Amino acid sequence: MLRSKTVNTIRDLAQQGLSIRGIVDETGIARNTVRKYLRHATRSDGSSDGSPVPRKKRSSKLDPYKDQILRWIQEDHLFNCETMLMRLKERGYTGEGSILRDFVKPHRPARKGRYPVIRYETGPGEQMQIDWGEFVYDDDGKRRRLYGFTAVLSYSRMRFVCFFKRCDTASLIRGLMQALEYFGGMPQIVLTDRMKSVLVQVEDGRPVWNTRYADFMAALGMIPRVCRPYTPQTKGKVERSILVVKTSFWPGVTFGDLDALNEQAIRWSNHRNAKVHRTTGMRPVERIREEPLAALPAGYAWERFRCEERKVSWDGYVSYDGVNYGLPSEPPLAGGFVSISATAREISIWTDGRHITSHRIRPTSGSIITHPDQFKNIPPAHENRHSPAGLGHLCGASPIVRRPLGDYDAIFRVQEEVAA
Repeated sequence: MLRSKTVNTIRDLAQQGLSIRGIVDETGIARNTVRKYLRHATRSDGSSDGSPVPRKKRSSKLDPYKDQILRWIQEDHLFNCETMLMRLKERGYTGEGSILRDFVKPHRPARKGRYPVIRYETGPGEQMQIDWGEFVYDDDGKRRRLYGFTAVLSYSRMRFVCFFKRCDTASLIRGLMQALEYFGGMPQIVLTDRMKSVLVQVEDGRPVWNTRYADFMAALGMIPRVCRPYTPQTKGKVERSILVVKTSFWPGVTFGDLDALNEQAIRWSNHRNAKVHRTTGMRPVERIREEPLAALPAGYAWERFRCEERKVSWDGYVSYDGVNYGLPSEPPLAGGFVSISATAREISIWTDGRHITSHRIRPTSGSIITHPDQFKNIPPAHENRHSPAGLGHLCGASPIVRRPLGDYDAIFRVQEEVAA
């Protein structure tokens, strides 16, 4: 930008009648610069302030999408430009990410400072970190919750994310099984925080593990570990991953049911695992090849851990994740207990090692799914007969025996003689 003295010189020469070429020869200033400052803004009284007229702002490929971006920022609290770029390309955006980042940058909240954390690294195949995160979604104006299970292999940074309606021990084991299947093997150690589904309490410095979790870990040969109290940095890799899920994947996500959400989570995990990790400088999908993970068991030795015990209601339903699934009338199971094994899309119901039926998992709580043979050959209620009860017998009173009085005199005389 020219100094005010030079600008005034250009204006004076122009007022003296010199052309742009003459001003260039006189001052040695470039032709385009002279032209720019002669196209100055004019005040209402006809005078000028010597400032160049700003160029008309060019249209951007991002312009049609700016309203949507602002809604993501203001309503969904989404600030991750990589996630925005993926969603915008699905809507037809053909521009680059730099324009998007420049537009989002002024809207970002100020970052707070914090103390540095010493990074702790583990060897290949040594450790996996797992944890839960709570996620809120809008259901027709009502706020509801889902629980996101996240697992990270500490060496390769391979991550896995899935969502459940519950965060109890059974769901934790299901999430662990899905993560191990996704990674293709088992590490030596599984590190968690001190959640009740893992650790019941500590007595005299020794951990008292949740029985079901301890059985699962012992059967697979993995070592359970928990981080120290109030030190989540110990498992910072999974803590960071949950934060990335909350800020990158979750804001603005739309889904029809839990299956659709988990399919999106798998695609998102695949995308993140294929990107170069900032710490390792490698793609997790490539670095995992260096991890000597143990092979997973096969058959019943593996599938048995999916089973959960449930009581059957008197009308032949069993409840799972808030949905009532019907059972066939044979064998009679009402009032008894069955085992349920669940996969991503189906539940199977067993009793005494025998498969009873299977149902496609319904995502909506409160649903009632009746089995076609649930009331087959069941008589109406008025025809039901109770089992026979114990029967007693009433017998008549004993007959009165009449005796002569002399018999009683004889009895008393004998008693008196014995007493004497």
